[in-house]
This record gives sequence, structure tokens and C-alpha cells, in this order.
Amino acid sequence: MDQDSHCIAERELLEAVSGITFSTTSPTDEEQNQPKGEISHHVRKENPEKDDLQDSSASLSPNSSMTTKELQEYWRNEKRQCRQVKLLFEIPSTRIVEHNLSKYVMYQIIILQTGSFDSNKSIIERRYSDFEKLHRNLLVEFSEEMEDVTFPKKTLTGNFTEEIINERKLAFKDYLRLLYSMKYIRRSKKFIDFLTRPELQEAYGCLRGGQYTKALEILLQVIGLQERLTRGNPVSIVPTLCAIVVCHKDLENPASAFEYGEKALSRLHVHTSHRYYIPLLETMITLAYELGKDFLSLQEKLEEWKAKKDPVRVFTLKELAVREYVQ
Repeated sequence: MDQDSHCIAERELLEAVSGITFSTTSPTDEEQNQPKGEISHHVRKENPEKDDLQDSSASLSPNSSMTTKELQEYWRNEKRQCRQVKLLFEIPSTRIVEHNLSKYVMYQIIILQTGSFDSNKSIIERRYSDFEKLHRNLLVEFSEEMEDVTFPKKTLTGNFTEEIINERKLAFKDYLRLLYSMKYIRRSKKFIDFLTRPELQEAYGCLRGGQYTKALEILLQVIGLQERLTRGNPVSIVPTLCAIVVCHKDLENPASAFEYGEKALSRLHVHTSHRYYIPLLETMITLAYELGKDFLSLQEKLEEWKAKKDPVRVFTLKELAVREYVQ
């Protein structure tokens, strides 16, 4: 079953369960909005079998043990995955950094969702060598797609002149828009890591150092961008959501910790073998008890899982979080 048929079937089932009617979007929107500029690329032939494999791995069938509320939430998440999220990349400014004996230009990248007012735009900074590393990595994995993609070369002199910097700002903007227009690349780990990994490494470093306020500030900035980039694979942001839970919990904000814990748990309903599932359940039981919420249903899920699995050493949620992005 292809992705469009998969999404239509899911919409029809949810309409039958909850009475919610969904609207559909044209599958040609993405093609109509692809960037046109000096940079060109060779269009890869579609591989239906590969697409079906990727889509099926990202959207598994609902678990029969779900409650009606959980089932409705599951299908709402599936509906959101069917929508194409279009991102816009802007590079409005730069700054020259001089550190010890090195000197380089940092490019400010603003990433926002098109089609509506986006109050949660993401702002990151990357230098030329970051773009260069991304380009090299993509050439290895996506040689066909990258065949005709040009990359701004370094010059022997004048790298810090206003003219060269402005030229590169425009070139990098077109470069990111072009990469994002290619489905296989925008879904790739290398592309997503380029946009999120430096901030996540800093956040987890702060978490390991007990700087929970600083870690939380960075994680809350990154999570929105991660959600946009990984819409077809919602489970991939579970570690970040759980890190936010850990920060809120250690900062004695149980209500906020519980809120983000629910978001993480909703993404794991059909992934109960995920390494975060049991530590998250145990944390949610503690938080629910502290907040006077229903913890019995969570306790039942925990007991159900333990009855099916052999006893194993399970890390706490915090122990798992501090192991992320160690290198």
C-alpha cells in the first residue's frame, strides 16, 4: 500500500471511530514549491518499494490494548504525518568570529514553517566548515541526487570581505532550500543532524553537568525544529522529549515534566520495546502520583509489559538521558 492510500485508509478509520473529518492536500504541492535558481540537480527516479518500506517503518499498526482515547490520539498523529510540512530557510545575517588563532564567519540560519504564521521559528548558527562537512557526507550517501549540486568554494583571499560573505549567504540559502526539496535528503540523518546536532550536544552536556535550566532552554528551542524535520518518524524525538522531562523534574516542575512525558508516551504506544518506554512509564507513574493524577492505568501498562518480558536491567530515565550525545 503506498503512502497516499495508507493515509486515506487511516483517515476513514478515524472518521468512523471519532466522527472527525479530514481534508486532503494535493500531492503535487511539493513539486510546485521546489526552489528554482542557479543551482540544479539530477532528479532521482522514484523507488516505490523503498518509499513503502520507509513509510511502513514509520507508521505501524495500532496496538489492540489501546484505550479509545489513546487510539484517537494515535490516528491524529498519523493524520499529521500525512501532511507535507514545508520549511523556509533564510540567512539574514553573519558575524566574524576570532578565537585564538582562528578566524571564521558564522552564518545565522532562520528556519520557519511556510503557509501560516510560525511563532516558533528556529534560529541556529553554522560556519563554512559545517556546510562543507555536510556536503561531503551527502556526496557519499546520495551521489546521484548530489551529482549536479554546486557548493561555494573557498577562495585564497577575500573570504572575509563583505562581497564574498553576501555571495555565500545567498548561495547557502539556495543550497539548503535545494537539499530540503529532495525527499531522500531532507529525511536523512545527515541533513537533520546538521540542523540539530550541535545544539543537542550542548544541551546534553549541560544536562550531564547539572545545568538543567540551560539544558532545558536549549532543548525547548530544538524540539520544535526536530518535530518539523521528523514529521514522518515521530519516535525519533522521544529522547529529546524525555530529556525535557528529566530537566523539568530535577527543576521541581512536575506538571511540565508530566506534560512532556505524555507527549513522549503518545509516540511509544506501538513501540513498547523502545528503550525509553519502561523508564518513561516508571517516571510518569511517579509524577502522576505526585500530582494526584490517575497512575493506576500507567501501573497496569508497566505490569503488563513486565509479564511479557524477561526481567532485565532497566536504566532510569535520567540514566538514559545522560548517555545521549556523549561524543
